[in-house]
Amino acid sequence: MKQLFSFILFFFTFFIASAQHSKPDTLKAFYSESKIKLDGKLDEACWANAIPIENLTQREQNEGEPATEKTKIAVVYNTNKMYFGIWCYDSEPDKISAQQMARDFHWSSDDNIEIMISPFNDNRNGYLFVTNPNGAMADVQVGDEGKDFNMSWNGVWDVAVDRNEQGWFIEMVIPFSTLKFKKESVQTWGINFERNIRRKKEQLMWQGWSRLYELEKISQGGKLVGLENIKQGTKFEFNPYLLSGIEFQKDGNTDTTFKFGGEVNFDVTPTLKLNLSINTDFAQVESDRKQINFTRFSLFYPEKRQFFLEGKNYNDMNVGRTRIFYSRRIGIDNHTEIPIIAGLRLFGKLNKTNIGLMSIQTAEKDSIATTNYSVIRIKQDIFNQSSIGIIATQKFTKDHYNRVYGSDFTYSTSEIFGDKNLLVGGSFAVSDTKTNNVSEDLNKDNLTYNVFLSYPNDVIEFDLGFTTVEKGFNPEMGFTYRNNYRMIYTELQFNPRFKKLPFFRNFIFKPIDINYYINDETNDLESVFYEWRPLGFVTKSGEFMELNVQHIFDHPTEDFELIDDVIIPAGEYWDNRLELLFSSFRGRKISGALEVNVGEFYTGNRQRFELNTNFNINRHLNFNVDWQRNYVQLPGKSFFTDEIGGRIDYAFNPKLQSSVYAQWNTEDDDILINYRINWIPKIGSYFYFVINQEFNTDNGIKLERTTIMGKLIWRFAL
Repeated sequence: MKQLFSFILFFFTFFIASAQHSKPDTLKAFYSESKIKLDGKLDEACWANAIPIENLTQREQNEGEPATEKTKIAVVYNTNKMYFGIWCYDSEPDKISAQQMARDFHWSSDDNIEIMISPFNDNRNGYLFVTNPNGAMADVQVGDEGKDFNMSWNGVWDVAVDRNEQGWFIEMVIPFSTLKFKKESVQTWGINFERNIRRKKEQLMWQGWSRLYELEKISQGGKLVGLENIKQGTKFEFNPYLLSGIEFQKDGNTDTTFKFGGEVNFDVTPTLKLNLSINTDFAQVESDRKQINFTRFSLFYPEKRQFFLEGKNYNDMNVGRTRIFYSRRIGIDNHTEIPIIAGLRLFGKLNKTNIGLMSIQTAEKDSIATTNYSVIRIKQDIFNQSSIGIIATQKFTKDHYNRVYGSDFTYSTSEIFGDKNLLVGGSFAVSDTKTNNVSEDLNKDNLTYNVFLSYPNDVIEFDLGFTTVEKGFNPEMGFTYRNNYRMIYTELQFNPRFKKLPFFRNFIFKPIDINYYINDETNDLESVFYEWRPLGFVTKSGEFMELNVQHIFDHPTEDFELIDDVIIPAGEYWDNRLELLFSSFRGRKISGALEVNVGEFYTGNRQRFELNTNFNINRHLNFNVDWQRNYVQLPGKSFFTDEIGGRIDYAFNPKLQSSVYAQWNTEDDDILINYRINWIPKIGSYFYFVINQEFNTDNGIKLERTTIMGKLIWRFAL
């Protein structure tokens, strides 16, 4: 143990370095009322008058070295809009990688420019805008320097790109109404830039180019100055929708649907938004990817509905792995939609206080009563990067209520040991439940809490924590994988780099990764997950590999059903497994990832194989296929399961795209196919055309139902 701590201390002191900043670290915006044609040509006079920055530095492959290709970035603004002009020179323009064109594209495969803006200038929150040489658009709402990363946020902005023999060149416009900032005559914003040159695996950043920091670590960025007397403009926004659809069933019956509703947005202050939604509908949202559960615990499904994703970081709070607020509890019951009558939200920031308030009323459906769901979350910025907050949730019906109250504190710094990252904190929550005509006390042992320390850095990563979820803790608006446990966890990982070593960019060694669960009532050992990694690496060409050795203990106190008619008896089980992970560089025309996990499994053995492949035909057409197979051998019975999914994406241009998504697995005996067209007739407005089909595969392939739907959302701004 003494040797281990000495080794850790050696790494702490050996890799201390100064903060990675270069001059200039401020970018001055140039005021101009002249008209800019958004075409990527950068030939307007204002671009010649603006003062650009050019001092981007390598983060990868060679940290701290000058960029191999020249980049210039300038900002021009008027009262209501800001424009970015970006010159991405390239000595080999025919080798530029640009596979994607669709809105909200996956930019990890492409040459791109990423702009991180923090109008709050609070070292925490902001907006990320991304484009590539095809003019594709992606945007993210960022909270807590990347801990909250909301890719489903869609801002109102636009971009145009021009490609020629010198490289690729960008003009981007962002209306000030898209951003939230204080009402001050002179603005200073946090800002940073990243350029990726995929064929070289070269990543450039303007400021904070240490591998310790990602672009979202806005406290390490530079400053945008020179913005004076700007206006947000839009204070009121109305987004009505019309929806019409028809469903064809296998018995020949048809059901038609016609709905209308919408949202009203009002800026209470420049940084605080009020949202009212009436007759909320999510018909355009893609189906969940169904999962086969090989554990005795709950499965987690991600939120996909735009209404709940916008501003979600203002409502979120976790206690360890327990989510105090999980928006899929609202309007969904066992993958079935529950109609939402109306909803009210208030979210944003007042000075150093983050505010998130939501109240949703769902309609009665079958045996499910009309229900009100409410949450309030307040988080206060303290010190330079830290926070303290509270949360309260309530699920309320005529005969029942469930409430949860909680609080959290996180101390965050990027200056420990000079320039390293450190987070220390804790959180707790308590539930309060009452049901009419039930005399049993539902509020015993109803607490959860967590304390943690995290040292997330480039060469050394270390985490340590303790979590308790008591038996009676009941977050009906939240999500917990399991309850009635105490868990100690720790993880230590080393990622050394050797500059003179060919082929390898860095190695990955993990001597310990353990989750140790104890039953909170009996103090009996309940389960253990222990993993160590003798070898992992990332190559200079972008390939990734890990070899993991896993030791897993589980002690179910009752028999449980694994899948249909397969029972795992109560008992104590020690399983030893080997895992191999491999992925190729995503920027190639054909890329993929492979996962293999083999070893003991309760009373027998299991082999799990997962394959994910991506095919880029051209900038318009991409498709991928994924397949997971589990082969299980138990005494008296062996079986296998398959889960298969496939997607075809075709983007006509950055504002018109189509996709086909299909999935099937051996347990549900059905094929789900989703076809969707998404058209953006103007920025902020959307048209969706969707066809959903379900086929039963129990005895052959039979069409169960077909649903066809069109939905138009139109944005009016005042």
